Amino acid sequence: MKKTFLVAACAAAWACGAHAQNSVTLYGLIDAGLSFNSNAGGAKSYQAGSGNVTGSHWGIIGREDLGGGTAAIFQLENGFSVMNGTMRQGGRLFGFQSWVGLTNKDYGTLTFGRQYDSVVDYLAPLSFTGRHPGGNNLSAHPYDNDNLNNSFRVNNAVKYASTNYAGLKFGALYAFSNEAGGFDDNRVYSMGASYETGPLIFAAGYLQANNGGSATNTSGAITLTERTFIASQQRTYGAGVNWLAGNARFGVVWTRTQLGGLDTINGANSLGLTQNGQGASFSNYEANASYHFTPSFSVLGEYTYTQGALSTASGEHHPRWHEVSVQADYFLSKRTDVYTQVSWQHISADGSGLTADVSGQSAASGDQQTVVGVGLRHRF
Repeated sequence: MKKTFLVAACAAAWACGAHAQNSVTLYGLIDAGLSFNSNAGGAKSYQAGSGNVTGSHWGIIGREDLGGGTAAIFQLENGFSVMNGTMRQGGRLFGFQSWVGLTNKDYGTLTFGRQYDSVVDYLAPLSFTGRHPGGNNLSAHPYDNDNLNNSFRVNNAVKYASTNYAGLKFGALYAFSNEAGGFDDNRVYSMGASYETGPLIFAAGYLQANNGGSATNTSGAITLTERTFIASQQRTYGAGVNWLAGNARFGVVWTRTQLGGLDTINGANSLGLTQNGQGASFSNYEANASYHFTPSFSVLGEYTYTQGALSTASGEHHPRWHEVSVQADYFLSKRTDVYTQVSWQHISADGSGLTADVSGQSAASGDQQTVVGVGLRHRF
């Protein structure tokens, strides 16, 4: 349950007008559990972990009514490990999000800071991996190549989000490189939209990153330690639809990521990709579904087929991935639930040297990997 504090008097750093009312909301989610990995580098692995499915985080949302339907707003959100108390996202105090802006009931919202891109905002909620707050860490598409699981946030970002126009919402983001003489060195721009009519929800998004995670411009849009790829250019785009039918929800999502000047895949540095720097691509075809048997118990699942094309030191390769995830979730109360998730991945590596690699886990030594997670989540 979110706890809202109404600020009744002016305090230091808070200027209160006679007409204004300030509010600050503290919220969070803690995910702690156990996981089993059938093939972690050739051995079975049993681990206790934080955020096996949903990244543990806490945050603060603030709002000040400025009158005339306009308000000043902010959000600060921290990611952490409940198992050891350390901060995630490279040790950032507010690594999930940190932004401030203005919102108007008629004209939309304009925000500035570290934020999610438009693909995450509009398309990810239609995907199984993006439906949970903070993503689903066991069901991301290979290497989270389309960022639907929020592997990276975007720094230096200016973002606009429209109001809801009879079911239509849209937005765009531009993130500056902040580099003198290198305007496009580690910059990002994206746009997206969604439309809800009756039982159907449609969404689409586009993202382009130029030299994302640059080692030479560490103050740019994407941080080096968070980047999914080291490449001169990344283009990600896709579309999806969800259909609501009573207690059931069905979805189809397609995304494609094209990479130019690829040096390496994050987590796959041993492939010799740095020796040619050619292009690569990933096309993901996902079908997902969920069903609420009771208000407290639901089952969710997805299947994703991914086509890859990449060039390594050994030549051109076309790996293929099959991923299946199934989750059972039971709410003990409105704020606390327990879950079990099984994720299985198989890869046909086509001589590339790639192995199965379920998101957030140690890579397998072969072409198959099964990960089982059980956990407890509490929201406040």
